[in-house]
Amino acid sequence: MSERDHGGPGPGGPAPRPAGRGADEADREPVGSAGPAAVLRRTAAAAALVARAAPGALALHLALTLAVGALPVVTAWLTKLLLDALATGAPSGRVIGLGAGLAASGVVLGVVPQIGQYLRAELDRKVGLLAEDRLYTAVEGFAGLGRFENPLFLDRLRLAQGAGGGSPNQAVDGAVGIARAALTIGGFLGSLALLSPLMTGLVLAAAVPTLLSEIAMARRKARTLWEVGPVERRQMFYGELLSSVEAAKEIRLFGIGAFLRGRMLADRRTADAAKRAVDLREAWIQSGLGLLAAGVSGGGLLWAVGAARSGALSPGDVVMFVAAVAGTQGALAGLAGEVARAHRALLMFDHYLAVERAGPDLPVPVRPVPLPALDRGIELRDVWFRYSPEHPWVLRGASLRIRHGEVLALVGLNGAGKSTLVKLVCRFYDPDRGEILWDGVDIRAVDVAELRRRIGAVFQDYMHYDMTAAENIALGDLTALGDRPRVRAAAERAGIHARLAGLPHGYDTLLSRRFFMESDKDDPETGVVLSGGQRQRLALARAFLRDRRDLMILDEPSAGLDAEAEHEIHTALRRHRAGRTSLLISHRLGAVRDADVIAVLEDGRVVERGPHAELIGSGGRYARLFALQAAGYRAEPGGEDGPPFTGESPVGRGHPTAGGAR
Repeated sequence: MSERDHGGPGPGGPAPRPAGRGADEADREPVGSAGPAAVLRRTAAAAALVARAAPGALALHLALTLAVGALPVVTAWLTKLLLDALATGAPSGRVIGLGAGLAASGVVLGVVPQIGQYLRAELDRKVGLLAEDRLYTAVEGFAGLGRFENPLFLDRLRLAQGAGGGSPNQAVDGAVGIARAALTIGGFLGSLALLSPLMTGLVLAAAVPTLLSEIAMARRKARTLWEVGPVERRQMFYGELLSSVEAAKEIRLFGIGAFLRGRMLADRRTADAAKRAVDLREAWIQSGLGLLAAGVSGGGLLWAVGAARSGALSPGDVVMFVAAVAGTQGALAGLAGEVARAHRALLMFDHYLAVERAGPDLPVPVRPVPLPALDRGIELRDVWFRYSPEHPWVLRGASLRIRHGEVLALVGLNGAGKSTLVKLVCRFYDPDRGEILWDGVDIRAVDVAELRRRIGAVFQDYMHYDMTAAENIALGDLTALGDRPRVRAAAERAGIHARLAGLPHGYDTLLSRRFFMESDKDDPETGVVLSGGQRQRLALARAFLRDRRDLMILDEPSAGLDAEAEHEIHTALRRHRAGRTSLLISHRLGAVRDADVIAVLEDGRVVERGPHAELIGSGGRYARLFALQAAGYRAEPGGEDGPPFTGESPVGRGHPTAGGAR
């Protein structure tokens, strides 16, 4: 679909969107090339991760695993030699020595698995810790928001979270298991070849279908997990809704619990059906392979009995033959299983690698330009933006200038692009066309972390953290984490200090009922849940903590507050932003009337700009929006309007509004 189809500028329009926006190519299909080189690369990556996390435990685990692989062969030979010694009347010293060897091998077989189990658990803990750190370090490095709004990437991230800790160990275990099985197979095949080369060939031939089928099933299982990912994520979404306190009120009031549960179970059944089909196919294949193995083993046993009756084999040879056939078949089946498990683990590990190695989601300048102190201001020049080629344009050539020290208010209807413009200024996305300049420097040319250090913000969809009151505020600037006076000062400016100080543990009270702190384990009820307005004041306190920033963004800072609180907050904000460069967005037009400049955004463009009085006098879009809000306060109880509109409104002086523009 062309840009013109979306209402864009068509030929000569926006340049192609930057790499990293929308779906990455790696997210379109399951990763995991089946080529030997790709398998080796993934194996090397998994082994490197495990070796870095726990080198000592890995080395001991390898040694013990290989020792276990040799023990069955040693045990079989000791058994054969002992039986032959008994049958031929060998000296008692030889018989006792062979018996002692058998007993020692039994002790080793009884002890080593327990040690191996502990080492495996230790590897899981250490590798899981390192893998989680590396995964979330990579996620933290995604500077923009595009990947977090991409369902394909979210599916990959969910699989990566599950695969990161376990898959490297499973892959390494598979490789070690292959080596262990190969050692066992080599010993038994050598022993079997001495007794019957023909049976040796038959046992090997019967193992080939097992190996191929196991690998094919491993690939099918990995692909199934990828295919059912979106369904399982929806299932988790419904489950979280049904168990979350945020949704509990509406679910119970509207009586929609059964409806949501039905959808959750429907998605569960869909995912289960896909997995059941794979399991059923595996059961049929394994049954057939088991019958094949049993036939080879049974035929071999009949041959060995006949050979023993004719004197071609000794009793020890028969025992050795039976042990060799059973051991070879078991080791070959184990080898096939290890190859399949390692292959599946590597395919799942690919999701982890895809996230960890995804790279920047926004273009990173090779040599970042130093970001100057804001002296002249911020300018948007002919900015075009849409979230993907399938979406309509949100901004269509928006141009805007915020002068240094100026308070610019941005107003407009819902969907006009105000919040999108804020995201672009913070460089959560890059524009498709145009540029955003910070004192003449394109923000794409500077280090994005440095840009954001210069910005303070209260977003409309502000966060509340299930942490203590002090931590909720200090997250706005971690340098204040241990500076209680700074935290308290920010809380006082946001009008929340008295409430926090009166909590059971003051600023150290946990603002959540989801879990409790160690200090509250005897009385978990001390966890406190604040009201929506109080949470908003916490978000404002976080913004006030960043009072040394060049730019303050206030996106609906008083939404959800009562009239008195709104008046109090806007008074505090006016004092706070005096002389500072600020971008204010609000539905409540009375709250923006004292801004230095008001810009009206409509259909992705700035259509008006100027002070409140000038815009009211022009009778344009802003004046009409302001009049609509003011009309709600001029209506008499009987429906008659009050005095003619004069440009004055109680909105912004602590009164809620009847309408809005976003």
